[in-house]
Amino acid sequence: MSQDASNTEPEQPQESFMSHLVELRSRLLRAAGAVLAVFIVLFIYPGASAIYDVLAQPMLASLPQGTRMIATGVITPFMVPVKVTMMAAFVLALPVVLYQAWAFVAPGLYRHEKRLAMPLIVSSTLLFVLGMAFCYFFVFRTVFHFIATFAPASITPAPDIEAYLSFVMSMFLAFGITFEVPVVVVLLVRMGIVELAKLRSWRGYVVVGAFVIAAVVTPPDVVSQFMLAVPLCLLYEVGLLCARLVTPRGTGDDPETSDALTERH
Repeated sequence: MSQDASNTEPEQPQESFMSHLVELRSRLLRAAGAVLAVFIVLFIYPGASAIYDVLAQPMLASLPQGTRMIATGVITPFMVPVKVTMMAAFVLALPVVLYQAWAFVAPGLYRHEKRLAMPLIVSSTLLFVLGMAFCYFFVFRTVFHFIATFAPASITPAPDIEAYLSFVMSMFLAFGITFEVPVVVVLLVRMGIVELAKLRSWRGYVVVGAFVIAAVVTPPDVVSQFMLAVPLCLLYEVGLLCARLVTPRGTGDDPETSDALTERH
C-alpha cells in the first residue's frame, strides 16, 4: 500500500507542471490570435500602405516640397508596411495580451498582490502608449525639422523606408520604456525593495544617468537627447510623488500583507 502511494507521489508535481504548460500554451494562443485578428482587420481596412503613410507623416513634413521617401530593397515596399501594421496590431491588442498574462499568473498571487497587479498593468500600458504618442506627435516633428535645417542646400534628402522604420521602432521603444519610470519607482517602494528617502537621495544620479541613456539611445543631436532626458527626470519625480501614496507603513499595519508574509514563511 505504501509502495503504491510512493509511486503516485512523484506524478503529482509532474502533472501540475504539465497543466501549467497547457495553460500557458492556451493563453499564448489566445494572445497571438487577438493580435492576428487585429492585424487582418487593419490589413484589409484601412490597409498596410495607409498605416505606413500615417507613420511617415512626421518625416514627410520635414522633407522639401515634392520629395518622397525611397525603397532600395526589392520586397521592401511590401514588407515594411506589413511590419508597421503588425506593430499597430500588437499595440491595439495589448489589453488582450496583458489580460492573458494576468489570467495566467493571477491564481498564484495573494489578494494584496492581485489588487496591486491590475492597476500596474493598466497604468504601464497607458504610459507606454503615451510615450509612443509623445514621440510621434512631438519628438519626431521637432527632431526632423531640426535636422532638416542643417541639411546642405546642395543635396536632396530621400530617406529609405526600411531605415526609417528601424529608427522609429527604436525611438518608440526608448520613449515607451522611459514613460514606465513612475511604475518602476512605485514598485520599488511598494515592495519594500528601496526606501523612498533613498530614491530621493538618488536624484542627482538619475539626472546624470538620464542624459547618458539619452546620448546612447537617441540620434547624436542635442534636441532629441534633451527630449528624452528631461521627461525621464520629470517622470522620476512623478514616480516619487506617487510612491508616497503607496509607501508601506509597516508589516503590522497591513493585515493582508502580514498574513501573506506569514504564509510565505
